[in-house]
Amino acid sequence: MLANKILIVDDEDIIVRLLSMSLRSDGYETVTANCGEQGLAVFKAEAPDIVVTDIKMPGMDGLELLKKIKDIDPEKEVIIVTGHGDIDSTITALQFGASDFINKPVRDEALAIALERAKAKIAIREKLKEYTENLEFKIAEATDEIRRKSNFQRLLIRSSNDAIVAFDHDWKVVVFNPGAANMFGEAVKDVRNKMSIDELYTPKIAKIFKNQAKEGKQQNTFPWRENIINTKDGRQIPVRYTSNVLHEKGEFVGTVNFFQDLTEIKRLEKELVQSERLAAVGQTVSGLAHYVKNILIGLKGGSYVVDVGIAKNDTEKFKAGWKTIKRNIKRVGDLTQDLLTYSKQREPEFESCSPNDIVNEVIELITDIARSNGVFVSKEFDTGIGEVMADPQTIHRSLLNLVNNAIDACIEDEDTSKKHEVKIRTYVDNNNYFGLEVKDNGCGMDEDIQKQLFNPMFSSKGGKGTGLGLLVTGKLIEEHKGVIETETSPGNGSTFTIKLPYEKVNTVDKN
Repeated sequence: MLANKILIVDDEDIIVRLLSMSLRSDGYETVTANCGEQGLAVFKAEAPDIVVTDIKMPGMDGLELLKKIKDIDPEKEVIIVTGHGDIDSTITALQFGASDFINKPVRDEALAIALERAKAKIAIREKLKEYTENLEFKIAEATDEIRRKSNFQRLLIRSSNDAIVAFDHDWKVVVFNPGAANMFGEAVKDVRNKMSIDELYTPKIAKIFKNQAKEGKQQNTFPWRENIINTKDGRQIPVRYTSNVLHEKGEFVGTVNFFQDLTEIKRLEKELVQSERLAAVGQTVSGLAHYVKNILIGLKGGSYVVDVGIAKNDTEKFKAGWKTIKRNIKRVGDLTQDLLTYSKQREPEFESCSPNDIVNEVIELITDIARSNGVFVSKEFDTGIGEVMADPQTIHRSLLNLVNNAIDACIEDEDTSKKHEVKIRTYVDNNNYFGLEVKDNGCGMDEDIQKQLFNPMFSSKGGKGTGLGLLVTGKLIEEHKGVIETETSPGNGSTFTIKLPYEKVNTVDKN
């Protein structure tokens, strides 16, 4: 796809004509509109590859046009033209799905760069689409192959592709087909009517079939099972096997063994698993890229405000911009720490610690930000917990994640009449666990969100979260042999409870 047709939307006719002339000279085909309503009509009629629109227009502005275009075609690339200092509108546009933004007055170099980025996204999307279609085709082929192999039992009698070995009542080999010769690495002439079951099979496999023969009076046909065949030439072959025990007038006269080579099926299963892992990696990378993009937008916005403050010698603007930059630097640090924690296996480092003291440390860290957002933080301690053997780093990190989420739930709550509160409680239950409960009266969650809480890259905070916080928390608690329980409902808040094995220090020999 060449991405050659461009729609230009601006209420200033001179800008439309200049941009159109410049782009046509660069080889693009252009269509134009002088307002949002007209731009939407032209978009529907002409189906352009890329849209370049001013954000400030009478009537339907650029943001509304962007949303309507995305409703029609979410993959359409839209470049926003904005004035200097309009950071909020620019960020909103990017959140609505704008691919890029450029400032007025529009410079040819900036527009060319934005168009190249948009074209690159379109090209990548086309390649991903092609790759996905090919992957779906390969998976369909592999699935059909597995289904075909699952019908082998019905076709065994008519097919010699699988190994068929039959023994008489003295356990001498009387049938040994070419499939069996290939599987066991023995020539037919060297086996048939010469070898016994103990000479052909390993002791383990021979014992299985002899025991089946003893049970054969009650059961003649046995279910399919899987095992590993060790051949004399040193190969290990995964097989699926069954047997029919033969009787005549109640007397054992022999048995027939059927083997299916599962090497190809196992290979296909591994390929399917790998495909699923690649898809998961792609989803994770996509989520991280989106979050990192939001951090970069925050850093750019903060640096812009700092520049304005420096240029105008405005200390307040400088402080506001620097505060934004520091906040986004912290988001980078948190993201890095989450990725490191999630990617590495870590054994808990048990030591004597006080859960109540750790709660106090967490409260000290979050009190200021909670108070600044109108959220009251309270605590209720079980003083009988005392010192326990646990990993304080796991408790601190997990509890801090849950408390931050609780504060965010209060901040995001649309019910402003509430007196928002986060309550942290410690206790010991009757099952030899000590609990750390974080309860808020914020916005709560519906059932669909609750089911996805511990899924990779899922975040109920939209672009404000990575989706790694609860995933990391769950991993840490699982490594500590603990559990997390959740109770929540929309509008009524949420309660997260960490339960960890309760081992008091005074029960441990410190020497």
